[in-house]
Amino acid sequence: MSDLIYKSALEMAEALQRGEVTSAELVNASLARIAEYNDVVNAFLTVDEEGARKTAEEVDALRAAGEELHPLAGVPIAIKDNIVTEGLDTTCASKILAGWKPPYDATVIAKIKEAKLPIVGKTNLDEFAMGSSTEHSAFGPTRNPWNTGLIPGGSGGGSAAAVASYMVPLALGSDTGGSIRQPGAFTGTIGVKPTYGAVSRYGLVALASSLDQIGPVARDISDAAALQELIAGHDELDSTSLPADPADLQGAIEDRLAQGGRGLRVGIVDQFLGEGFQREVQENFNRAVEDLREAGVEVVHVSCPSFDYALPAYYLIMPAEASSNLARFDGMRFGLRVVPDVPNPTASDVMKATREAGFGDEVKRRIILGTHVLSAGYQDQYYGSAQRVRTLIRQDLDKAFELADVLLAPSTPTTAFPIGARIDDPIAMYLNDVATIPANLTGVPAMSIPNGVDDSGLPTAMQVIAPVGADDQMYGVGALIESLVSKRVVAPPHAIVISEGDAK
Repeated sequence: MSDLIYKSALEMAEALQRGEVTSAELVNASLARIAEYNDVVNAFLTVDEEGARKTAEEVDALRAAGEELHPLAGVPIAIKDNIVTEGLDTTCASKILAGWKPPYDATVIAKIKEAKLPIVGKTNLDEFAMGSSTEHSAFGPTRNPWNTGLIPGGSGGGSAAAVASYMVPLALGSDTGGSIRQPGAFTGTIGVKPTYGAVSRYGLVALASSLDQIGPVARDISDAAALQELIAGHDELDSTSLPADPADLQGAIEDRLAQGGRGLRVGIVDQFLGEGFQREVQENFNRAVEDLREAGVEVVHVSCPSFDYALPAYYLIMPAEASSNLARFDGMRFGLRVVPDVPNPTASDVMKATREAGFGDEVKRRIILGTHVLSAGYQDQYYGSAQRVRTLIRQDLDKAFELADVLLAPSTPTTAFPIGARIDDPIAMYLNDVATIPANLTGVPAMSIPNGVDDSGLPTAMQVIAPVGADDQMYGVGALIESLVSKRVVAPPHAIVISEGDAK
């Protein structure tokens, strides 16, 4: 039974369809793994044993009755805790929402429930998805299963760690500046940011509305494709939802693997080469590019000079939108309410006391920054300039995609670093996302794929970036890379590596 948890989601699904295992057995195995390791890894903030078992029993009964089910029905899944789930805590890893149970489901959750995937729980994150290490959670940091003395990346460190530690085969995350792909790179998992609008954001607690995107976390690209096919599609409840049907991603993978590298042209982004990138990260990226070249892929170099300004532009646009979105958490409508011990407290007094007690330091830092850049006299100087940079980045990408079908770059400058190493240096922390941010500013799809290990045995990763709406092409190229680099990629360790300081 224990070996079941090491299978991919699609392998679990096939075993279910063949009657070799029941969904109840899969859920029990997942819950047992969580019970064994979550105290150390802290991937889950909430575990819904009753709800997961109820769904599993329903799936098993329907399958036994011969009902036609979704291919992934019965496969356990975890949800990042900033996606609302009816009747199940949604905290955004913040004290201000502790214990809040939403009265409705996000659209992606409604689709998962309709397909009958048991939701085993909600995963940890940096508070309101603000961070690059999952250390900024009000409920303690998540630890990397490869070495629990290291961060798992952020803000979706909980979802990535849950998948990498074999607690679940699938998870959902949200990606505002790399929050699915960067944790994917640090944990040796697949992290995907779909085209902006391809997956509904209805029910995602907004950080920065023009940047946020829900996407899949998995251990291989076929699993990620199957999950994105399930959650994608137009949603009238989301005004930014694209009016398009979900693409055939699994078909695109089969087509590209059958063709190999024939007829494919990839672009190497010059701005993401050399200085600032760890030696092994760069070497493994270069080896993967050489593998593609030997497979018949045409490799060209492209220059996107505006990428040098993407990070500062992002850290003006994101806090500006965040300061507006988080204004709703004021002690009046959701979660925590703190009434100060003053005579005749006003609503303003309650709001001030609630936000002071409920928000962590990183959230306060970004709200202050965002409020400042939107203030009278500064809006055009800061926010307006950042939006003009955003346009330049989009123009650079358009030119690059005239030369190449997809672009390639390392996912992160380094491999995972020790917990606490950068917590007091926000700028160093923000630099983790330097390679992932351009995709969010322009809405294009991008995925992170493991491509080897560093000298310490930790995973490195590379990105595939595709034009808007070309998610199928991205998955096809990603699968080709996955097949070519598999000999150098090490699967996440079956036994979680507990550092000396974390030993029980």
